[in-house]
Amino acid sequence: MKRITSPFVAIMAAFMVFAASVAFSGQAVAAPAPAPSFSGVTVDGKPFSSSSLKGKAYIVNFFATWCPPCRAEIPDMVQVQKAWGAKGFTFVGIAVNEKAPNVKNYMKQAGMTWPVMMATPELIQAFNGYIDGGISGIPTSFVVDASGKVTGVIVGPRSKAQFEQIVSTALKAKAVK
Repeated sequence: MKRITSPFVAIMAAFMVFAASVAFSGQAVAAPAPAPSFSGVTVDGKPFSSSSLKGKAYIVNFFATWCPPCRAEIPDMVQVQKAWGAKGFTFVGIAVNEKAPNVKNYMKQAGMTWPVMMATPELIQAFNGYIDGGISGIPTSFVVDASGKVTGVIVGPRSKAQFEQIVSTALKAKAVK
């Protein structure tokens, strides 16, 4: 296990119970709650705000390029983004304990086309309240449905089929708005 000593207090244990998290299918939040507002600058230097996601379903994925479980799920995420992007879905990446040039290079190599920002204490704090004990491992993803509510938290990597099922459900919330 890599010990994380950055100022992002209590954010990561990269290999946190990896075997158990693979079997974990996700955790619905007790009661769907409005997604937090957040903003920042992407690793490409573009301003980004959650307000641009209004009416879209999205998954905020806390990850790192040095994290094997994160790297394992990214090719499936790329395929899901290609298949579901035009239907009103996107991933939003939050790179943890990283350097922007490394993330930018990895994104290009992996074919990641969604916005990715570097983790800040404010971004981490914005999502900590949706999971007992806060974010403690990566990958950790927050599912936001098309009505703007956090409906689930995923700890550990997921497959293409699992992501597609999650995205399909999240997009159906449009009718409920």
